[in-house]
Amino acid sequence: MKPTLYMLECSDNSIYVGSTSNLEQRIAQHKHGSFPTCYTFSRRPLEVIWTQEFATMIEAISAERQIKRWSRAKKLALSRGSFAELRGLAVCKNETRSG
Repeated sequence: MKPTLYMLECSDNSIYVGSTSNLEQRIAQHKHGSFPTCYTFSRRPLEVIWTQEFATMIEAISAERQIKRWSRAKKLALSRGSFAELRGLAVCKNETRSG
C-alpha cells in the first residue's frame, strides 16, 4: 500500500489528521479503539472524510504536519475538494498581512 494521509471526523466534531502505510488497517484500529491513548479513542464513532496517497512516507508526514495546523474550516474545505474556498481561507486576515 502507498503512504496515505487521512482525515477523520470524530463524534465531537473535531478532525483528526494522520498518516499511515496501511490505511485499511489503521482505520480499523481507530474504529475499534485499539489504542486507548490515541486521540480518537474517546471520540468514536469516526468517519473518514478525506484521503490522499503520496509517493513516500516523508511526503505524507510533511503534509500531515502542515494540515494539522489548519483551522477546521480549511480541513473541511480540503475534504470537500473546494479549492476556491480553501484559497479564500488561506488569506491572512491579521495586521501582519502585506499589501
